[in-house]
Amino acid sequence: MQQQISVITLGIADLARSRRFYVEGFGWKPAFENEEIIFYQMNGLMLGTFDKKALEADMGRSGLLAPGAFALAHNVARREDVSPLLLRLASAGGTIVREADAPLHGGYRGYVADPDDHAWEIAWNPAWTIDENGSVTFGL
Repeated sequence: MQQQISVITLGIADLARSRRFYVEGFGWKPAFENEEIIFYQMNGLMLGTFDKKALEADMGRSGLLAPGAFALAHNVARREDVSPLLLRLASAGGTIVREADAPLHGGYRGYVADPDDHAWEIAWNPAWTIDENGSVTFGL
């Protein structure tokens, strides 16, 4: 079976507030949006921001969607790109939860939470390459 992820969907309390974070903060453009969901075309997958109540109804589950048990990552091409992006995301409604620093395993990273408390690692890893489409290749 092919190793792939097609869509990552986040439960969102306020779609307009979330849209500001992703559009103004990251600079992403919605590929589709309606009153319940916004899809962003990524490099090889889609990110969906779905009204939390509508997502719970779609899944047939209630009260189980809580952020914070995982982190998404956005890698950047240069170390000096990490801190400015953290600040831009914070000014677009996010919250910096860890200032940028150099972890023991190398690279440089910081964490920001979106308005619904979904954690995003903003990272630079000198061992990983990012191609012109934004795809990251693991390398050591």
